[in-house]
Amino acid sequence: MADTPSTQPRSAGVFLALAMVAGAVIGTFAGEPSLGFLIGLGTGIAVTLALWLIDRRRT
Repeated sequence: MADTPSTQPRSAGVFLALAMVAGAVIGTFAGEPSLGFLIGLGTGIAVTLALWLIDRRRT
């Protein structure tokens, strides 16, 4: 029996949440928590979109 690859989508929301929190924490140490949050948000969105595009290609 051949193993077929899974077609279930991956969940990437955790990367978005972690990037926002990490950005805010790093921004707090740098003296700019809002800027850090926004940079984390942008990074999280980029990673989430990349994983979404990879999932679209698999199906």
